[in-house]
Amino acid sequence: GICYVGSETLRLWQRTFTSFGVLFLQMGWGDLGVFGEPAKETPNLDQMAAEGMLFLDFYTANPLCSPSRAALLTGRLPVRNGFYTTNAHARNAYTPQDIVGGIQDSELLLPELLKKAGYINKIIGKWHLGHRPQFHPLKHGFDEWFGSPNCHFGPYDNRELPNIPVYRDWEMIGRYYEDFKIDLKTGEANLTQLYLQEALDFISKQQASQQPFFLYWAIDATHAPVYASKQFLGTSQRGLYGDAVREIDDSIGKILRHLQQLGISENTFVFFTSDNGAALISAPKQGGSNGPFLCGKQTTFEGGMREPAIAWWPGHIPAGGVSHQLGNVMDLFTTSLSLAGLQPPSDRQIDGIDLLPVMLQGKLIDRPIFYYRGNEMMAVRVGLYKAHYWTWSNSWEEYGKGTDFCPGQSVSGVTTHTQEEHTYLPLLFHLGRDPGEKFPLSFASEEYQRAMERITGIVQQHKDTLVPGEPQLNVCDKAIMNWSPPGCEKLGKCLKAPESDPKKCSWPH
Repeated sequence: GICYVGSETLRLWQRTFTSFGVLFLQMGWGDLGVFGEPAKETPNLDQMAAEGMLFLDFYTANPLCSPSRAALLTGRLPVRNGFYTTNAHARNAYTPQDIVGGIQDSELLLPELLKKAGYINKIIGKWHLGHRPQFHPLKHGFDEWFGSPNCHFGPYDNRELPNIPVYRDWEMIGRYYEDFKIDLKTGEANLTQLYLQEALDFISKQQASQQPFFLYWAIDATHAPVYASKQFLGTSQRGLYGDAVREIDDSIGKILRHLQQLGISENTFVFFTSDNGAALISAPKQGGSNGPFLCGKQTTFEGGMREPAIAWWPGHIPAGGVSHQLGNVMDLFTTSLSLAGLQPPSDRQIDGIDLLPVMLQGKLIDRPIFYYRGNEMMAVRVGLYKAHYWTWSNSWEEYGKGTDFCPGQSVSGVTTHTQEEHTYLPLLFHLGRDPGEKFPLSFASEEYQRAMERITGIVQQHKDTLVPGEPQLNVCDKAIMNWSPPGCEKLGKCLKAPESDPKKCSWPH
């Protein structure tokens, strides 16, 4: 997605506001030409990297979409902000149509805080932090919204399951597959073009009124079922998924050029990254590439959580920079507040760090990366070492049904189909020598002992101070699905809901 954050911070920016854009998509680390994708079909993102800073060691906060989005907007691990489940151990959970929970009022989101500095905030694309009225993005700091509360799954029959609504601000303006067409046979849909035009128009409007803005561009074209506009279909060597990537790349190029043509590129900080690793379950036809890393989305191996990341701010971030800073999507929360001259909330634990010293001065900040899956800390990275306290890809039962998050990448004792605990003797990898997590260090080696001595203290401190939030992803109820969203009356698209029957959600992974 694109995050634009701006303000009057430091003497450098005292007379001009800085806006932010966050481009937040589902793409793998290996999907960009600049990361070595052999088809080289992302010239605009590659150019963005050449003009800005490339982060090689950047992570999401969760290997699934909803929790990582909640983490980006709150600066907090999902286990703190409530985007996790306790229904079963170490389970990935998100916000499907029947989820009862969502982002709580007690959480402070980035757009809520930016409003204090005079920002106008817009989300374009997928929200995924709960679809019930109390979770609406305009109730949590956004001023405008064009997009959907859920992914573009469907089409549904509007009896057992309702088709997903598309919103403009407070009210739905139609539904996917009915009013916003997606051809599942050809993959054709013009949604990315709609989302692009929304972004360009919003930027133009704010520039004309000299208004600082935050734009969160969170489109889902690379999420299966993958889609692309007609002019991009069949243009990639990588099939339909590549078509979608090419259209996204083209759109980002147009957004960046638009900022330059309006003369506000030096006042606009833009960050591109992803919400989780590429989904190998839908590969090869509708799945991306995680480069040299192990497994993909849904797992806490590197392929599930290490993301492509590019920071762009002409005139401020030196061109052609490459950073080995351990970064996380939660850092965008803290960095954006810093740019806006605001302090993070002091009444709660904030996990994101301020990356401005990294981007502007080339500094490296020592910090760990925690890999969570539901209510369990599965692994931690400190420096170049990654220690696995639990390993699990998915169950034998699900694997037997054809669900494979690590196709062609089985590593004995690592990509396990039962939950394996390594709490007392963690599996340790050196990610510099072994980015694919194939060769655990010997437990008896001096290197293992030295590294684990440091890691153990960091993990202990983290667990001692962790206060989990109230889990929001435990209860499901078909009665609260998208039957009659606000605005359905005007369109004649209200549907009859079944009787309420709340149950514990089932999370197989």
